[in-house]
Amino acid sequence: MPHPRLPRRRFLAATTGAAALTGWGEQPSASRAAGAASPQTTGSAIPQPAGSEIPSTAGSESPSMAGSASQPYLTRAEWVARLTRIAEPVLTHLAQDQLRASMPVEAGPGGQGREKVTHLEAVGRLLAGLAPWLQTDAPAAPPDERRQRDRLRAVVVNGLRTATEPAARDRLNFTEGGQPLVDAAFLAQAFLRMPSVWAMCEAPLQGRLVADLVSTRAIKPGFNNWLLFSATIEAFFASIGEPWDRMRVDYALRQHQQWYKGDGVYGDGPEFHWDYYNGYVIQPMLLDVLDACAAHDAAWQAMRDQGLTRARRYAAIQERLIAPDGSFPAIGRSLPYRCGAFQPLAQMALRADLPAGVTPPQARAALGAVIGRTLDAPNTFDANGWLRIGLCGHQPGLGESYISTGSLYLCSVAFLPLGLPPGNPFWAAPSEPWTGLKVWRGETVPIDKALRG
Repeated sequence: MPHPRLPRRRFLAATTGAAALTGWGEQPSASRAAGAASPQTTGSAIPQPAGSEIPSTAGSESPSMAGSASQPYLTRAEWVARLTRIAEPVLTHLAQDQLRASMPVEAGPGGQGREKVTHLEAVGRLLAGLAPWLQTDAPAAPPDERRQRDRLRAVVVNGLRTATEPAARDRLNFTEGGQPLVDAAFLAQAFLRMPSVWAMCEAPLQGRLVADLVSTRAIKPGFNNWLLFSATIEAFFASIGEPWDRMRVDYALRQHQQWYKGDGVYGDGPEFHWDYYNGYVIQPMLLDVLDACAAHDAAWQAMRDQGLTRARRYAAIQERLIAPDGSFPAIGRSLPYRCGAFQPLAQMALRADLPAGVTPPQARAALGAVIGRTLDAPNTFDANGWLRIGLCGHQPGLGESYISTGSLYLCSVAFLPLGLPPGNPFWAAPSEPWTGLKVWRGETVPIDKALRG
């Protein structure tokens, strides 16, 4: 029977092919331009609900990511505008010793005591995604982008001084409870990704940061992806010549080898979960740890080679998960991390190591669609620019008890390709539609094949 919300006339037209989808970037047909009746009038493959338009924030003529026929893909400037919008409240308030006083602490249902840990969450997670952009030295970037990047580098260093100063109001908590291990690891991952910013920190600041990271060794990690938090901190120590615990690294790597489930996917511990923790934590931290440590052990080098093969496969899966409107399946835990779920695709783009069949401009379009869909929805930010709990707008019921305002800043890791210079094909090559967009507007795409072994 016809869909109850679809009038019979339109249902019959759709089933006979009279209402074909156009897809993003296509101009309307002549009959549509003349005013013929059609279920689509925006050029989008998926009808958008009222109020879902995604505005441009960087002065582009493109009105949105929601199906503009003239410019459906986000530009580099629009990526930068979104990332800096996310980053500014956290970094500027921390540098002014005002983060605790200014950042709201919205928590998921049942969340208690998150005000003790949420500020390190915001700082560590934000910097993990911001790091490649801060690290890059791209003289070809527009002057405004270079000025923004250089200013934020200085703000980050000032904020880290505050975060580690014993007398500061914004002195961050690295030891109370179990959560600080998680976000100290994201901070360590950020330093692995931005060694030039670590070098900007004066020796006393570096010493305080190392001491704070060492203090997290007192926290016992869970028997799951948490093993990688301990390993990432040790990998950072290895990268800067500090004493490091090889056993914590080896234990995490070997356990994840045992937890591999096949076809590019790891279990989160012994069990498999339908969620995005391969994206939030597992795949990216495995590669970052192995990049830092593989040269110290032949077995780790073999794991790195194998891990890269698996990461390419997982990136291919992620690219195919992105629907024509930039949405993706809302399954599993921690959905308020939003576009951060697609960190592996972003990371492989940053590494110029995308899977066969996924070109750099195709990955750019796919990631831009997810970024726009999850960050430009109404009510994503509060009146003062802080992120709010949700996947598409403000949806506080999607937050688990461990989710709070600081947790949300893991969305920044979708922006890793900003570490590529503007002349890289990721940014410079003409835009290409991603697989989900092509296949649902009737184009032929390569058959997907599983990874064996």
